[in-house]
Amino acid sequence: MSSIIPIVVAIAALAFIALRKTGRLGPPGYRRERDAALMISPAAAPTLRLLPLPGDVGLVAARELRVRVRGRAFRVGTLLVLLIVSGAIVIPALIGSKATAARVGVAGPLSAPVRAAVVADGHAFGGTVDLVAEPGEQAAAADLRAGRIDLAVIDGRRIVTNKPVSASDTSATAQLTRAVASTVGTGEALQAAGLTPAQAAVIAGARALPVSSLQPGRPGTTQRNTSYVGLLVLFFMLTQYNAWTLTGVIEEKSSRIVEVLLAAIPPARLLAGKVLGIGLAAFLQAGLAVAVAVTEARAVHSDALNGLTPLTVAATLTWLVLGYAFYAWVYAAAGSTVDRQEQAQSLLIPLGLPVILGYFVASTAALSGNPSVLVQVLAYLPPTAPFAMPVLVSLGAASWWQFALSAAISVAGTVAVARAAGAVYRASILRTGPRVPFRELLTR
Repeated sequence: MSSIIPIVVAIAALAFIALRKTGRLGPPGYRRERDAALMISPAAAPTLRLLPLPGDVGLVAARELRVRVRGRAFRVGTLLVLLIVSGAIVIPALIGSKATAARVGVAGPLSAPVRAAVVADGHAFGGTVDLVAEPGEQAAAADLRAGRIDLAVIDGRRIVTNKPVSASDTSATAQLTRAVASTVGTGEALQAAGLTPAQAAVIAGARALPVSSLQPGRPGTTQRNTSYVGLLVLFFMLTQYNAWTLTGVIEEKSSRIVEVLLAAIPPARLLAGKVLGIGLAAFLQAGLAVAVAVTEARAVHSDALNGLTPLTVAATLTWLVLGYAFYAWVYAAAGSTVDRQEQAQSLLIPLGLPVILGYFVASTAALSGNPSVLVQVLAYLPPTAPFAMPVLVSLGAASWWQFALSAAISVAGTVAVARAAGAVYRASILRTGPRVPFRELLTR
């Protein structure tokens, strides 16, 4: 089941991006409101600025943030994120809260210490054990066939089940059967040895020796769940807001409003303001998702976030910033090369491949708790590091210098991508007609 979750999440994210690009999830009146807001001279900026940022960049960023937050797409995207995060926290808590009760039939004599030990064996499968008195072996067999009991202890010498239990069977009933068989067998052996009840109690209460290993242990379920929840937030934030960057650039170009804007604002500042404004909207949505996740985890007593540490939160937020900074320039430059929303469909797969690759590989490591060599390699590549490195940090598989090195590489890659994106944007934002190859745009 856990292997299907990343596929479902990826399909849902791609469907959302496709709908957003076709305009079906676009906020009504978005283009009209933004055009009216931005067709203002820089002199009017002090009356409209919503952010303490200087110059034209602050004006553009403030208007992008305001329009995005008011739009229907922001509400729909926020709802999707909250539903995914809520499901990842609430559903496991509800399933785990249902304690499993097994019924063990007892036919014939069975000493009180052995009965108590059988009841304690319920912890072997995370549930409880109820002992059911059976008149005899035939009655126990009838209850087994009818499903009224899970297994039966016959005269303290045999364990009977309805279906065979193989050595590879890991079901709760199989685990309980093996535990009860060992417990009852040990109890009978102690009685056959002629030990007194006090001596038998001492042996039965013996504690296992502590076991240590040279290799570090795998992260627990709680730590893996926390890692995967953080990965979900990163994946949806990046896919949603990068798509917004792409469609926002296309809308401005197709409406020809960008020609008016460029008369007052240099292309680099216009692009920087757009990237910054959408990024601020992304952080607003991410903060809301984190607040809801923490509140729900406490309300349903979920252990999904028990492994959440300040280091994990800092790593996730850091890579949300770095990941968005890297991809936003790529999506903005790609959006400037097309004229219509329909043409953007051809960009969906090539732009989304690194995101999907990083998500799938990182989700496998998060769910298994065992990061592979591929995950460790992808943690140093700017397109996939936003997914791989936070998982490594959450699982305790990355040191501080590895984190710093990966971040430094990502920043350097973002600077290079930003310069290339600026060149592509300047060369293609006012160009109409057939798409020009990126290589030709970069040489202009």
